[in-house]
Amino acid sequence: MEVRRENRNIHDNQRRQLAEKYELKRKLFKAFLRDPEIPAELREQQQCKLAKLPRNSSFTRLRNRCIFTGRPRGVYSFFRMSRIVFRELANKGALQGIKKASCVKLGKLKSGALRVGTQAPVQLSSVHAADGKE
Repeated sequence: MEVRRENRNIHDNQRRQLAEKYELKRKLFKAFLRDPEIPAELREQQQCKLAKLPRNSSFTRLRNRCIFTGRPRGVYSFFRMSRIVFRELANKGALQGIKKASCVKLGKLKSGALRVGTQAPVQLSSVHAADGKE
């Protein structure tokens, strides 16, 4: 099972390297194809050259994956980890500046979501003071 996770991330990394390598060529060929002033024969040649590039060099084949598990869905791109791993690490306190959020709504305290940042939680007295009721 462990080997499969590593293989997913290795294949994804190889795709990223190919996409970076062929990025300029791909953009150049596409620019030729979009230009209506270029003769049709030349555009067909550029289309053939574009088709001969490796398929994995396209940016549409890249997938954001969790760096820990290789999971392709539910990945926070800023942290490069899945929501499951993110929650586990945040609950352990392994991520700096991340803690559970507390929201005050209609006088009741609700918790369960994770919050980024160090903003102080809202106090009940400040909510009522803003309404003009004490």
